[in-house]
Amino acid sequence: MTNHPRDFNNLAKTVYAPVNPVIARQIVDRCKIKRGTCIDIGSGPALLTIALAEITDLSIYALDISEDMCEIAKENIDAAGLSGRITPIVGDVHDMPFDDNAADLTVSRGSVFFWDDRADAFKEIYRVLKPDGRGYIGGGFGTAELRAKITEEMEKRDANWKKDVKERIGKNGVERLKGALDEVKVPNYKLIHDDSGLWILIEKVEE
Repeated sequence: MTNHPRDFNNLAKTVYAPVNPVIARQIVDRCKIKRGTCIDIGSGPALLTIALAEITDLSIYALDISEDMCEIAKENIDAAGLSGRITPIVGDVHDMPFDDNAADLTVSRGSVFFWDDRADAFKEIYRVLKPDGRGYIGGGFGTAELRAKITEEMEKRDANWKKDVKERIGKNGVERLKGALDEVKVPNYKLIHDDSGLWILIEKVEE
């Protein structure tokens, strides 16, 4: 399978399209934040960002390390009529271009499994969160039904796809994420591993 940004955008807007509204709703239900500033880390073509903006009053930064992907994100954001609420920005999760205590909410779907240093990344995520802010980081398809449907379609395209996903989100993935969080002493987090996927819900407490 190709990693070209345009091909990835097409895949996200077709096979993966049903996932984003479901996960956006789960973020709101679990984090209880609908206003303020949000950073979507590793936002790709910004389709989750757009789904989240459509059901909240959040101002959102769509952060991605790829300049090409940020250009595609801008096109999608403009087409959704959300350019006043969503700002694409090039940046790396390991050194985010935001001040301390900048965000009420940080979210990320899928990118955590590809970060070079998860401990450094979680340290940055915690740094940019405001006191009482929330982080919702992980990966998944929202429901068991969507997971089964997307798995069937993706296995037609890539015979190794299911194996690769299992390695990232399976038991080893859980232990690696817990290790990174504990290494940087994130004090309040909850691991969610259910039909929605594997997610980390972080709460930044008042210091």
